[in-house]
Amino acid sequence: MPSTRHRLLAVALAALCGVAQAQSVVLTGILGSKALLLVDGKPPRSVAAGESYLGVKVLSVAGESAVVDVGGQRVTLRMGDSPTQVGAKGAAGGNRIVLTADSRGHFFTAGRINNQAMQFMVDTGASYISLSAAEAERLGIDYRKGLPMTMSTANGSTPGWRVRLAAVRVGDVQLTELEAVVTPASMPFVLLGNNFLTQFQMTRLNDQMVLERRY
Repeated sequence: MPSTRHRLLAVALAALCGVAQAQSVVLTGILGSKALLLVDGKPPRSVAAGESYLGVKVLSVAGESAVVDVGGQRVTLRMGDSPTQVGAKGAAGGNRIVLTADSRGHFFTAGRINNQAMQFMVDTGASYISLSAAEAERLGIDYRKGLPMTMSTANGSTPGWRVRLAAVRVGDVQLTELEAVVTPASMPFVLLGNNFLTQFQMTRLNDQMVLERRY
């Protein structure tokens, strides 16, 4: 009969084996219809849509971006962006987020909305988390039942809808019941606005941004 200690060790090992490890993925180039991927620091590989490399499956390639799937997480990669961490599904109980700026000074990060993979860009000029109507539909959000509103843009006024998101996660930090604005305009990523950011103490050091939970 195995001892209690051995049984507990076996359970712990099984739990560790079930935790998905994050992978670092960078889009370093586009070669015709193929994406040139750098995964976990390994030699870059050109990968066509439908093919996989080190667990990263390319779904589509267009312009200077590629959509990939890692363990069920759908992420859009863009040339010039900093490495994207995908595939991590650990417990959401953290209080600290560290982001690194890309070559243009923008802060991008992979995350999840309502447990579905998303690509965020930090936008301190946005009052709310903002996403396109197409992204809202992908999430299964009936945004037309949200609160109608009018938004001012560089091209004039446009209609929008205010909705509530059950959960927004970046890294191992998760916030719940946050408002968001849905716009009919196409957006390549979700804007991480101030209703998320103001819940953190923000520190900027060179090309890094550190967010620490206030409460």
